[in-house]
Amino acid sequence: MNVIKFGGSSLASGEQLKKVLQIIKDDPNRKIVVVSAPGKRSSEDEKVTDLLINLGTAALEGQDLQRDMEKVLSRYRTIAEELNLDLAIIDEIKANLLMFTAGNKKTPDYYLDAFKASGEDNNAKLIAAYFNKEGVPARYINPKEAGLFVTNEPGNAQILTESYSNLYPLRETEEVIIFPGFFGYTKTGKICTFSRGGSDITGAILANGVQASVYENFTDVDAIYVANPTVVMNPCGIKELTYREMRELSYAGFSVLHDEALYPAFKQGIPVQIKNTNNPKAPGTSILKKRQLADQDVVGIASSTGFCSIYIEKYLMNREIGFGRRVLEILEDQKLSYEHMPSGIDDLTIILRDNQLSKEGEKVLLNRLKNELCADSVVVERDLALIMIVGEGMRRKIGTMSKAATAFAENHINIEMINQGASEVSVMFGVSAAQEQLAVKALYHAFFE
Repeated sequence: MNVIKFGGSSLASGEQLKKVLQIIKDDPNRKIVVVSAPGKRSSEDEKVTDLLINLGTAALEGQDLQRDMEKVLSRYRTIAEELNLDLAIIDEIKANLLMFTAGNKKTPDYYLDAFKASGEDNNAKLIAAYFNKEGVPARYINPKEAGLFVTNEPGNAQILTESYSNLYPLRETEEVIIFPGFFGYTKTGKICTFSRGGSDITGAILANGVQASVYENFTDVDAIYVANPTVVMNPCGIKELTYREMRELSYAGFSVLHDEALYPAFKQGIPVQIKNTNNPKAPGTSILKKRQLADQDVVGIASSTGFCSIYIEKYLMNREIGFGRRVLEILEDQKLSYEHMPSGIDDLTIILRDNQLSKEGEKVLLNRLKNELCADSVVVERDLALIMIVGEGMRRKIGTMSKAATAFAENHINIEMINQGASEVSVMFGVSAAQEQLAVKALYHAFFE
């Protein structure tokens, strides 16, 4: 049995849903289909989830809802008309939204979560109706009916462990199950949505619960690419990744999947397959617990901006007991979380998200680090980009760091910081944000061309 998830771009129009139906028909093992809300049909379009947030906000504020309501219904109506569905489904969706407008406004977080979740929920009902019309027996199942229970945290719900055993009986259903992503129910019956990558989380939870053979995640790209295709022209696709490699790349800027969203599938050792709805015959990318390591040491290059570094220098720092603890206590007092902390014998560098540190906060922090630690020097560098090369093969390949350093030198890129984890699966470089794209291109040329 396969659990298969479709993202918003795959469900944005009737034409896209015809492709989805054919994908389900092509493999009888695809029995559980997790769906998102309709996404954008073009770059200028709006996602249905965003339209629902606007509708819910207007309802909370007591505004006239006619315009926002019609925008939402128009998207579903267009899809239904393109598929020649009975428009009674639109009346059902409207009744559902009107029910939510009459909800309890004294708990605004739960109130808005109900609107956000309705995008997936109503789309699942529409898709089930379409499948049945086309002769594919399908059944919409609500997360509450299936026993998918979550914590009382609107917008950041966590799965309750009992849900996995509750979901297992779905294996026995003969019809294709259409399951809405992005949300679950609290034990008191309230709707709570997951965080970012919400429908990916639902797909991974279901894959774990029914002990699927594979979790197929359909999106709008042929594969996960070794580098950002908006930076590198026609980059190679990645055939296989390990869970660890995917997590490292996701953290460093890969946006195809949010690594934490896949954790329920990873925990059960279920392979994840990334596929393209618009080109389903493309091999895609497999994410596995283990893979056969080829000669290629680096499997991907990722980058992200928005960082700053704080460099602290003090002679004989390594002899001073408790120095690192005091640095962390100062960060904690200032309510700052750090990303990395590479160090030498007389210095250390703290990498932070730039948006955490205001100009006023920077002054206070520098003053405390300088005076309370009696540091010789404390310097802040803003506008930093982190570039990461990732690959399990780096552990047994000599010369990876040399190749990367040579690529930077030949392109006149100054390395502000280098950090390699003990696992040797990734190496991170800090460079000026202005040189981010040049650095990615230089590394791609060195390792893949």
